[in-house]
Amino acid sequence: MTLRIRVGTGGGLWELDGDQVFHVEPLTGKSLTALAVDGPRTWAIADGRRLWEYVDSTVDGWTERAAIEESSATCLAPTAGGLLVGTEHAHLLRLTNAGLAPVESFERIEGRAAWYTPWGDPADVRSIAAALDGTIYVNVHVGGVARSRDGGRSWAPTVDIESDVHQILTHPTRAEVVLAAAAAGFGLSRDGGDTWQFITAGLHAHYLRAVAVAGETVLVSASTGPGGRRAALYRKRLDGDAPFERCREGLPTWLGDNVDTARLAAIDSVVVFGTEDGRVFRSLDGGERWQLLVKGLPPVTCVTLC
Repeated sequence: MTLRIRVGTGGGLWELDGDQVFHVEPLTGKSLTALAVDGPRTWAIADGRRLWEYVDSTVDGWTERAAIEESSATCLAPTAGGLLVGTEHAHLLRLTNAGLAPVESFERIEGRAAWYTPWGDPADVRSIAAALDGTIYVNVHVGGVARSRDGGRSWAPTVDIESDVHQILTHPTRAEVVLAAAAAGFGLSRDGGDTWQFITAGLHAHYLRAVAVAGETVLVSASTGPGGRRAALYRKRLDGDAPFERCREGLPTWLGDNVDTARLAAIDSVVVFGTEDGRVFRSLDGGERWQLLVKGLPPVTCVTLC
């Protein structure tokens, strides 16, 4: 399978095509906060303050779509009702014809007053995911996962905020399956977020930052804590009770830092991830064997496949 790999870094956007690496000129020198693919479109947040758009088969290339005026943007995700952008201080924006507008209903969610961070700052929106049935999940750190089943008109909490979720992900073909990387381990819901189980069997440590699904295989990044000590990737079948197994072939014994939220992505059997020290690895078989594609980039902040 030939897929385009885009790599956001602290110093710009890069595209990987075979053994060639291309720097995207309009975003040179900008820190890429997040990337998201929406059919022929790719969205990017640069420097936390600018929303950029790329549309395949057009001559315009990358164009700036909107400014983020209040809190810096942290993540984004396409939904049936339009692009959503999460920000610091746990706010949510929606892209409209007039620009980015606050999602006021998100400000009124039950339990919002209990959101926090261990270091004392206000909580942030860390990741967003939309399921096939239109359900939207918003991960707040630290604030659990909020769910909307009506396009964002109303929201409800789903998981204990002390699970400390770092990334939320919906299954690409099974609307009821929701996945989470959390400090409590790998979170799995098979009923759209109504109930959760947290799985740690086979992991050397249960602190997880990133999650991806490659076909029927789930992949997670694990370490012994926020500083990324003894970080590694693991894989397991999504269905069944088998424990996680360590991804080894083609990878370092230990990774130097956490593979963080948004730095791990998969489509079918193809998986990619980027590292804090500027390396990008790819697997073509769901994470069993890996190849180093590029090194020497600025710190990787996000990756996409399309």
